[in-house]
Amino acid sequence: MKNALAYHPQMEFDFLASLAQGVPLSDISHAKPFIKWVGGKSQLIFALVSRLPCDFDYNSTTYIEPFIGGGAFFFWLVAHGRKFKRVIINDANPDLVNAYQVIRDTPEELIEVLQKIKTEYMSLKEDSQKSYYYIKRNAFNSGLDTKLNHAAHLIFLNRTCFNGLYRVNSKGLFNVPHGRYANPLICDPDTIRADSQALTNVEIHCGDYAEVLKEADKHCFVYCDPPYRPLSETSNFCSYCEGGFDDDEQRRLAECCRALDAKGTRWLLSNSDPKGACPNDDFFEQLYRGFHIQSVQASRMLNSNPEKRGKLSELLISNF
Repeated sequence: MKNALAYHPQMEFDFLASLAQGVPLSDISHAKPFIKWVGGKSQLIFALVSRLPCDFDYNSTTYIEPFIGGGAFFFWLVAHGRKFKRVIINDANPDLVNAYQVIRDTPEELIEVLQKIKTEYMSLKEDSQKSYYYIKRNAFNSGLDTKLNHAAHLIFLNRTCFNGLYRVNSKGLFNVPHGRYANPLICDPDTIRADSQALTNVEIHCGDYAEVLKEADKHCFVYCDPPYRPLSETSNFCSYCEGGFDDDEQRRLAECCRALDAKGTRWLLSNSDPKGACPNDDFFEQLYRGFHIQSVQASRMLNSNPEKRGKLSELLISNF
C-alpha cells in the first residue's frame, strides 16, 4: 500500500478543481453534523483527511462507516465535493439511525416540526422551558412517537439537554437533564437540507458493525470510529446505546480489521490514546501490531467537568 498523503494546499486546489468539473456550490456545501455527539470528529478532520491513501479514487470506491455517530468525517468529505460510488453507514443506536433516515427522506417535514417546537420552547420562561423539556423527554422515551416526531425530539433534546450529551439508563431510556442555553439551535434548516442532499442514495443501517463490514472488498474504504476505550472510569461514555463497548469488543473489532486487511480493504480507525493517561499502557500497540499507528492531538469539548475539556491525544490506526 502507498503511504498516506500529507495535508497541504493541494487539497484546496483539488476541491476547486472538482467544482470546475461540475460539482456545484449548492446546499450540500453546508453539510455537517446535525447533532452534537460525544467523540465527534470535527476537531480531527484534517488529520483524518491527510491520512487518506494518496491514490484514493473516490468515484470507484465504496465508503463504509460502521460507527457513523455525528458523521463529521462523512459530511466533510461530501461537502468538499467527494463523490463515492456507494456509501454505507451504520450505527448501533436506533434513535440516531432513525434521525439519519428522516433527514434523508423527509427533511422539510422535519424542519416544520422543529420550527414548531422551537417557537413553543422559546416563547416560555426558564422554569416553563424546563418543564417543556421533560414533557418532550417523556414523549421521546415513550415509544409512541412517529419516526418523524422521534427524530425531531432527539434533535431538540440534544440541543437543550445538559452539555449536549446522549446517555441512556439501564432500561435504555434517555436520562440527561435539562441544560441552560440562552439561544439553543433547535432548528437549523440549512444543515438539515444539506445533510439530506448528502445522504441521497446512502444506505443507512442499524445494527452490529460486523454485519455491514461483510459488504467490504478490495474496492472499499472503511473508516471506523468506535466508542473510545475510556481513559478512566469517569470518562466512559459507552452508554450511548444498550450493551456498551468494552475491551473484548475492541478486540473483536481488531479481528474484523485484520479480516478486512486480508481481503485487501483499506481502513482507517480512530481511538483514544491510553498512553496519555498511562505511559505503559500498550493495549492498542499489541492489538494492532503490524499496522500503522500514529498519535494526534484533538480537542474534546463534551465533558461534564470543564477542567477535563481541551486537547487530548488520540490514535489513528491504518493498514496503509
